[in-house]
Amino acid sequence: MKVEIVGKNGFTPSDANKEYAIKKLRKLEDILSDYDNVNARVVCKVYKAYHKVEVTIPSKNIILRAEVMDADIYAALDGAIDKLVKQVRRYNDKTKDKLGKQGIRSFEKAEPKNERIVRDKHVELEPMTAEEAMDQMEMLGHDFFVYLDKATRKTNVIYLRADGDYAIIETDEKK
Repeated sequence: MKVEIVGKNGFTPSDANKEYAIKKLRKLEDILSDYDNVNARVVCKVYKAYHKVEVTIPSKNIILRAEVMDADIYAALDGAIDKLVKQVRRYNDKTKDKLGKQGIRSFEKAEPKNERIVRDKHVELEPMTAEEAMDQMEMLGHDFFVYLDKATRKTNVIYLRADGDYAIIETDEKK
C-alpha cells in the first residue's frame, strides 16, 4: 500500500504521525486482497476543539472511506482505521455470502443485485454559498451535500472526491 498523508487547515503531520498512520493501516494487509496495489490518502485537519482524520482508499472492488473527529490526532487515526477494518470485513462477508465463500477476488463474477430504494428522505434546501455548503457537509460528517446556490438559485451538490478535494455538480433544467 502506498500512503499519502497530508495536513489541512494549518496542520502539518509530523514524522511520528505519519509512521503511526502507516503502522495502523497495516491492519488491512491481511483482509484487503489488493493491499499491495492500492493508494491510501490520509487527510489530517485541525480545528479549535478537535482533529479530524479522513482516510480514503480506492480499491479495485470498493472505495473505502472513513472520517473521525477527536481531540487527539492519534485517537482520530485509530478510529478511522477501525472504521475501515469494519468496512472491509463487512464487504468481505457480504461477497463471501453472495459468492459461496469465494471472497472479494471473485466479485466481478457475482450476479447483479436487484437494488431497491429503501429510504426516501426529504430536505428543505437552504440558499447558501458553496463554502457554507462545504462547512455544513463537514459538520454533518457526510461526503456530499445538496444545497440551493445563493447566486444562481439552482440546486447543487457538493461532494468530497477520492483525492480529498471537493467538487460541485451544478444542475440545469432540461429544455
